[in-house]
Amino acid sequence: MELKIENLSKTYSNGVQALKDVSLTIPQGMFGLLGPNGAGKSSLMRTLATLQQADAGSVILDDLDILKDKSKVREILGYLPQEFGVYPKVSSYNMLNHIASLKGISNKGERKDLVESLLTKTNLWDVRNKSLGTYSGGMKQRFGIAQALIGDPRLIIVDEPTAGLDPAERIRFHNLLSEIGENTIVILSTHIVEDISNLCNNMAIICSGEVVAKGNPATLVEGLRGKVWKKSIEKAELESYQKEMQVISTHLKAGKTVIHVVSDAQPNASFEPSTANLEDVYFAEITSRMETISA
Repeated sequence: MELKIENLSKTYSNGVQALKDVSLTIPQGMFGLLGPNGAGKSSLMRTLATLQQADAGSVILDDLDILKDKSKVREILGYLPQEFGVYPKVSSYNMLNHIASLKGISNKGERKDLVESLLTKTNLWDVRNKSLGTYSGGMKQRFGIAQALIGDPRLIIVDEPTAGLDPAERIRFHNLLSEIGENTIVILSTHIVEDISNLCNNMAIICSGEVVAKGNPATLVEGLRGKVWKKSIEKAELESYQKEMQVISTHLKAGKTVIHVVSDAQPNASFEPSTANLEDVYFAEITSRMETISA
């Protein structure tokens, strides 16, 4: 199973070009889409979910044309948007049963088995009769995944799924996504680097509507091995370092500003080496892209 995106572009009526010739090949499993707010992640997700039309390009899932055969796509698609509404006074059991009916599962017994299976898989069985309005953020997200799994989808899209979740809920959600990703294509769109590191074997970084990096997370990190340096400075010194070096990130630590710099060689003796990680890759690609735009 493979999703192939080629030269996908989208410009909105206000003139904002959200996607610029995006090309990606996404295999079965978990695929991470990483980028800052406004990078084009949600525009890409909405296009893949048939919620908006692209201006140009193609998207093929095996032999299915995503951009042309929208009704067929919706039969095999599971979608959890960044924000989704629930009927607060309806129980999760009744809501899933209703959604399954809308998706064409007419046999009452089959529908019952499916709903019970999904509630168990998403750890919602014990609260199946409680109204959705009483659910915590994590419980609502798990319900969102449950409804996305109805119909045995071949493609699942989740947009910023762990935003606002506490650490325990994030771990439970990660485990659930990993299990789902064993048998289907799951695209995880997020700005949280740690989520991609923990879950995905393949990923892409998108900025200003363009793919600026793609590949295996570990391979991308390996490309920065020996090139990341750090130093603790006074906050007032930051601007001068940004002018002289490729400062990719800053962190406050014990009242000091710690900067990370990308350089093939040690900038000077005051810098010490820093073990590269995916966050460094992300910031290096984003800052490089933003510098190109502003140049």
